[in-house]
Amino acid sequence: MRYRQLGSSDLKVSDISLGSWLTYGVGVERENAIACVNRAFELGINFIDTANVYGRGAAETVLGEALKGRPRDSYVLATKVFGEMSATDKGLSAVQIARQLDASLKRLKVDYVDLYQCHRYDIETSLEETMEALSLAVRQGKVRYIGFSEWSPQHIRDAFALSGNEGGGIEKFVSSQPQYSLLWRRPEKEVIPFSAANGVSQIVWSPLAQGVLTGKYPPGSAPAADTRAASDSMGGAIRGWMRPEVLEAVAKLKPLAAEAGCTLGQFALAWVLREPNVASAIVGASRPAQLDENAAASDLTVDPNLFAKAEEIVSGIPAR
Repeated sequence: MRYRQLGSSDLKVSDISLGSWLTYGVGVERENAIACVNRAFELGINFIDTANVYGRGAAETVLGEALKGRPRDSYVLATKVFGEMSATDKGLSAVQIARQLDASLKRLKVDYVDLYQCHRYDIETSLEETMEALSLAVRQGKVRYIGFSEWSPQHIRDAFALSGNEGGGIEKFVSSQPQYSLLWRRPEKEVIPFSAANGVSQIVWSPLAQGVLTGKYPPGSAPAADTRAASDSMGGAIRGWMRPEVLEAVAKLKPLAAEAGCTLGQFALAWVLREPNVASAIVGASRPAQLDENAAASDLTVDPNLFAKAEEIVSGIPAR
């Protein structure tokens, strides 16, 4: 396992990280979830990502059980705030950040998180209020660093304008969590260049396009019963990728992965990790064996010409 610096922070994170969206506390049984976390550590993965809204606290609760007893300095823990936790609890107001952070810490059974991320931008709360509340959480020792997920380039620039004010006491973001994969390259236009110039690293979600880039969904075939696409609890997000033109293009990538001497999933993860501004690619796992395959992508060296051919194959696929 290789490790990369997370932005301007002093955090070193494994370039493959374990996420918990749609899985722990939702679609994966507790015992299997804990087994996945244990296997992640055995493989050298030190970075765990979650959010308060995943299962409305259920994912954090399971992770709290899985992490209990481990030395707190042996892993990097990230969670997020913004999503609707109840009819009246949502967003990035100072009240919500304080309330949701305390609730997350309680569920995770820790005194602090290494990275606290704004899950989306809150158009109903002033950016100044949000940034001041996040900065207070850092001063209180409940959060070490802050990040954002899926903010527009303009909102990112506005936040850095605030944190650049001398004496303002506003913390700077160190991480961005965008969707990014061979099939979804939007961050390359503005987010990655701005981030690279301002001490922000990408923590990529859905680097395998919800599993489609593993090649396990052949065109014209129904998904196997034990896959995410066939799951009522975990399959919703993948349906946008299950279009014939997508599956046919993905099938054409398999010979390239074979030439690289790896699985298609490993090839797709290595493609994401080729970008210097990516600190880590988040993978999900419902079984420990899935982590073994994904973690192996950390050590891959792939001929850039194969990546170029892959980009050409999928270049004509329209956005969902």
